[in-house]
Amino acid sequence: MDQSDFSHHYIQRFNAELEKVRTDTLAMGGLVEQQLADAVQALVNQDSELANHVISNDVKVNGMDVKVDELCTSILARRQPTASDLRLLLTVLRTTTDLERIGDEAKRVARMAVSTSSSIDVKSAFLEIEHLGEQVRAMLHGALNALARVDVQAALEVAQQDKRVDREYESILRQCMTYMMEDPRSIPFVLDIIWAARSLERIGDRCCNICEYLIYFVKGRDVRHTDLEEIESELKKPKY
Repeated sequence: MDQSDFSHHYIQRFNAELEKVRTDTLAMGGLVEQQLADAVQALVNQDSELANHVISNDVKVNGMDVKVDELCTSILARRQPTASDLRLLLTVLRTTTDLERIGDEAKRVARMAVSTSSSIDVKSAFLEIEHLGEQVRAMLHGALNALARVDVQAALEVAQQDKRVDREYESILRQCMTYMMEDPRSIPFVLDIIWAARSLERIGDRCCNICEYLIYFVKGRDVRHTDLEEIESELKKPKY
């Protein structure tokens, strides 16, 4: 979030508190993005050591979520912010909630990596998973960049990528169904792949949520549960 959006207060302490909210949120996002990247790599490379690192590191994500939540609650109680300041804090609270849940999904992917680490000759099954993971990570990176720059157009572009993620997910499901029909012995392993793909698809949805929160912060309009076409029309309307 551009500092110009929250450095307008005569009380410098208030400015510093809002800046702290900003930096802590983006730092949490950076950690979650790394967790996601490591989880996908652990699954694709069948690296149980890296997977266990992701699982144990989730406590840091949870700790950062609590820290930001406490700071926002304190500001709300002491400063009683209004207008854009209130929207900023609500955006941060919603964003960190989704970041924490993205961290949970990354941990689930890591657990699937541990579960499949003993499988043999399954590299081909991970090709589409790896591609899906790259797309989802790009969405998360784009959402965090849009949040950092307060760029609603970039946020909309990230949200539009979710359709491709959904198509990739559906393709993986079809491939997994084929594996199970051809070789019933593969069912336990393929189910793990399906659950990992589902977690990645959910991360894409949460990236869209973050983009919607940013639009709310900038435009003052709640665009959740709104089609992308309607959101585009909302962006053309003046902010109140």
